[in-house]
Amino acid sequence: MRAVLYYRGALTSCNYDCPYCPFGKTRDSAERLAKDREELEAFVSWASAQGAEGHRLSIFFNPYGEALIHRWYKEAMITLANLNHIDKVAIQTNLSAGLDFTARLNPHKAAFWATYHPGQVTEQRFLAQCMAVYEQGIPLSVGSVGIRSSFEAIASLRAALPEEVYLWVNAYKDKPNYYTGEDIAFLSSIDPYFMLNARDYESLGKACGAGSSVFYVQGPGQVKRCYKDRRVIGNLYRDGLEGLSAERSCRMKVCDCYTGYIHMPELQLQQVYGAGLLERIPCGVREGKE
Repeated sequence: MRAVLYYRGALTSCNYDCPYCPFGKTRDSAERLAKDREELEAFVSWASAQGAEGHRLSIFFNPYGEALIHRWYKEAMITLANLNHIDKVAIQTNLSAGLDFTARLNPHKAAFWATYHPGQVTEQRFLAQCMAVYEQGIPLSVGSVGIRSSFEAIASLRAALPEEVYLWVNAYKDKPNYYTGEDIAFLSSIDPYFMLNARDYESLGKACGAGSSVFYVQGPGQVKRCYKDRRVIGNLYRDGLEGLSAERSCRMKVCDCYTGYIHMPELQLQQVYGAGLLERIPCGVREGKE
């Protein structure tokens, strides 16, 4: 079968301390980092063997915290991006880590979802990191959380990036009615798809690829439909993809997360993002330097 796997391991720490994010305020112990590495290596070993089972996989690493500052995530991306049965391996990252390893990635299979955190890194430094990925011809989307204090920084980054690099804005939803009409117009001028993310989608009882062809994997192999639905549907290593796959309607009242609602077929977001769905690159946007 053809499946999408989101992977999140034991990592819960970040090298940034953004005020709106809890994971910049923790530091993982050596034991926890060792556990994270062990679990990731087990996942890569399992994924590497799935070609022999006739499966094709797309994999997205979206950890709690920053993964690429740890060598084992770089090694995982290199391994997976060079396997024939892996269609894509993407990662959510702040791009603070060294990027020499990107030269060993297959640019036709690797992709980056890069998040800009004004106040944690200078625009000059972050832009240089984006350009290092871009110059390798590796697809990347770039984005930031749309809090008002970041508006000026987001606009400045948009002006500095190559036109063909898509910049998304995540709607800030912690405060109701946060945006004025003027705010929405401004953010939509930066990200033409901003309003897709600004709303929550009624999802209870509706069809979703989650649990059927899309699986959310935790480090020990526990699998959920999605990260918002806490019910465990099985174990990746015990049940395999065939044992896990079943049509399951959504159990949540609303879906407010990009990694969830993009898999709701009624929204038809495949038509918006096409092959760039996982890494959030809309159709018509050139995916990296040619």
